[in-house]
Amino acid sequence: MLFCGRVITYSQFALCNQQQEVYMFTAVLFVITVFLAYSNGSNDNFKGVSTLFGSGALSYRSALTLSTIATVLGSVCSVLLAHTLIQNFSGKGLVPNAVAGTLLFHIAIVSAVGVTVMLATLMGFPISTTHAITGALVGAGLVAVGTSINFSQLGQSFLLPLLTSPLIAIVLGMMGCNLFRFLNYTAKAAHKGWCVCIHGNEMISSDCSGQSLSRINSARIALGKTVVCEEVDLQKVIIVDKRSLLNFLHCLSGGAVCFARAMNDTPKIVALMFVTVPFVTSSSVIIIACGMAIGGIFNSRKVAMTMSKRITSMTETEGLAANLVTSVLVIFSSNLGLPVSTTHVSVGSMVGVGLTSKKLHYGVFGQILLSWILTLPIAASLGAMIYWTLNTYR
Repeated sequence: MLFCGRVITYSQFALCNQQQEVYMFTAVLFVITVFLAYSNGSNDNFKGVSTLFGSGALSYRSALTLSTIATVLGSVCSVLLAHTLIQNFSGKGLVPNAVAGTLLFHIAIVSAVGVTVMLATLMGFPISTTHAITGALVGAGLVAVGTSINFSQLGQSFLLPLLTSPLIAIVLGMMGCNLFRFLNYTAKAAHKGWCVCIHGNEMISSDCSGQSLSRINSARIALGKTVVCEEVDLQKVIIVDKRSLLNFLHCLSGGAVCFARAMNDTPKIVALMFVTVPFVTSSSVIIIACGMAIGGIFNSRKVAMTMSKRITSMTETEGLAANLVTSVLVIFSSNLGLPVSTTHVSVGSMVGVGLTSKKLHYGVFGQILLSWILTLPIAASLGAMIYWTLNTYR
């Protein structure tokens, strides 16, 4: 047979066709994985800073900038801190390695997850990419091996963390909110401030009302409200506004949530193209990080409005409590290799705060719960359908 200007045997021709098919499916897998990263960023990037936007601490653009920077940093750090997640989400152990290592299996999973997450994003529902991946793995796995799926590992490594994490987040969110109230970091406290003054060897401090609270001799620095320093003709050295300090901590916690979320999600997405060995390098993580960042920049507004405005109204201190709970839980889970959902944890902590403050919008929370319930069967159905189609008409 004459092929490409030279004579080859039919076996060589078949091998050449097989290699070309592998190259084609590898390219397809790479492209749709980048699409999944884009969908993930669209749905997830803003969740960490939603309380900042909802409480008015930052504008939408500023919050989006913070989330994008923290997401990229978290994705890069995931290379060093989350190797277990790559193993869990490659499908190995859940289905036989002969299936988990095939291109078609991974293409079906990535396609199903990307479509599921993007549909939710367009509707403004914050869903879990982790949940969608689990559903797609089950759907494609059922078509591939039937009931030979390792349901024991499915329950221990996937479903248990996904189900328990929002409940833990709700409880911790309530505890965190009450703790901040106990420490007097409430919304009213956010409007108090200090200034630093100097007047010889005398120190003056005051609260937000402008009343002097104390004078201490032999001191060069004083705490008090700016207007007090001006009224007593003292020279201001540094101004420390309590609300500004609270906002800074709030921004720091929001960035921590975005960082933790990216550190937790990036290995999961990379794992889905783990079968394409040449791409599983630090370069692949950078590509996924860029896809997530671009998705968040161009397509996250609807989910941002749901997370920021519709679940519950929050003060700066309440938002800080929710973000701290989310970041701690997600970072802790990433280090243990547990595939928790940042969405479930983030929404759970906000619900906990909303329950404590009695400002939770139950109708909106019910809609979000319904979207979480539907995520698994939708992703599973898509994964099964795509995998069956690929194997039938390849």
